[in-house]
This record gives sequence, C-alpha cells and structure tokens, in this order.
Amino acid sequence: MTEAARKVAEQTEQRLDDLAESVQHRFDRITKGRLSGQSQADRSVDRGATERGRVGRGAGQVRSDQHRRERGGSR
Repeated sequence: MTEAARKVAEQTEQRLDDLAESVQHRFDRITKGRLSGQSQADRSVDRGATERGRVGRGAGQVRSDQHRRERGGSR
C-alpha cells in the first residue's frame, strides 16, 4: 500500500469512527426517556405479577389477564 493510500484509509477510518460515535450519542439522546420508561413499566408489571402470585408469567400474559378482568371476563 502506498503512503497516500494508507493516509486515505486512516482518514476514512477516523471519519467512520466519528460517525459511529455521533450516531451512538444521538441514539442515546433520542431513546433516553423511552427506554428507561419502558424498563420502569416492565419492572412494575413484574412486581405486580409477583404480588399476585403469578411468578413466571410474562408481562404480556399479566396484562391480558388484567384486561380480561376489567372487561368482566373470567379466567
């Protein structure tokens, strides 16, 4: 590889590293509230399942059961 080609490759690599870092920072900024809010919601559903004796059931099933009760269905 010539000196000029090596220099271009190094510059390209640096630009890609900078771009990747920029994308990561932007992703973190955009999703900061959404992901932390989702994590908190998941923990509260899991905690509620444990309190109702439904350990081992997924959050989706717990929500389905709650929805069914609110609509007057039976289990």
